[in-house]
Amino acid sequence: MDKPAAPSLSRIADVARRAGVSTATVDRVLNRRPGVRAMTQQRVLTAASELDYMPAEDLMAAMRPKPMRLLFLLPEGTNRFLSSLGQLIAHSDGRLAPFNVRCQVDTIKSFNPELLARRLWQSRDKADGIAFMALEHPVVREAVDRLAEHGVPTVTLISDILNARRAAYIGLDNRSIGRTAGYLIARFLGERAAKVAMIAGSRSYRAHEEREMGFLHVFEELFPSIKVVGLREGHDDADRNYRQTRMLLGQHPDLAGIYNIGGAADGVARALKEMNRERDVVFIGHGLTSDTRGFLLDGTMDAVITQNQLNTMMSCVGIFDNLRAGRSAMHGIEAPRSEIIFRENIPALGS
Repeated sequence: MDKPAAPSLSRIADVARRAGVSTATVDRVLNRRPGVRAMTQQRVLTAASELDYMPAEDLMAAMRPKPMRLLFLLPEGTNRFLSSLGQLIAHSDGRLAPFNVRCQVDTIKSFNPELLARRLWQSRDKADGIAFMALEHPVVREAVDRLAEHGVPTVTLISDILNARRAAYIGLDNRSIGRTAGYLIARFLGERAAKVAMIAGSRSYRAHEEREMGFLHVFEELFPSIKVVGLREGHDDADRNYRQTRMLLGQHPDLAGIYNIGGAADGVARALKEMNRERDVVFIGHGLTSDTRGFLLDGTMDAVITQNQLNTMMSCVGIFDNLRAGRSAMHGIEAPRSEIIFRENIPALGS
């Protein structure tokens, strides 16, 4: 009796013929190289399975999508809210495992649009999506548009950019936030005439510019007896905020309120304490951190406007997951909500 013929080994050409693609495409799919549409990948893998081209475990590995590489590009410096957000992202592998993503956090010198635009474009082949704090500038807008054409979506974080092809914005309504800060200061001061001042990170951030506009408008509209005496830029740097605060208090000894539009509240607080003004100057700022918690508790700060860092991170990841799945960017994503924290309602650590 003749022996049964041994089963023939399927070759790449057979898989290509069955899937209706080229052998080069089969090679790209089976070796998990980019550049092949998801539908085509599925046809190739199905053909390989039907022809028993590869062991089941290898086929399952090939069918499993690669983790999505996400880059969070955050400003470096002494803004503790942003640095703690970066630490949260960097240590969230377990929390993000169900999304099949890998997150990397890079820092970049703040307030330099050319550098930001260059870093964005240089990251085009290293990330499948980029979340970053935008500067309002033509070269940044151009970089975002080029990334979109290259197939790399971007999400603006905390501060947005207009008329650019970013996929979404995750941040607060900053004009409303500025109005809220002004309203809080006015209510703390009561009916008396007074002077207040602002310290911004930089008006190159649309978020800071919009907060300034809202702050100014609420006094013009509702509290005309309160005079805003000026705006200083501290670039979210503690030492610079310290110097700006001392200068403001020197020029306006009767200053009754300070709104720190950006970060580095510790610089403002240090100046207030050194000049023994922490009890009579209403101080409103942003971002609940270990520093601002302490300033609320000791009475140096009167209120902190903040947003939940975990929700911010998860919203960004959810947006990129939506885009990968072909859903609209904001499908199932809630807009961030602001929280106003006083000494009496400080959340427990870790909550």
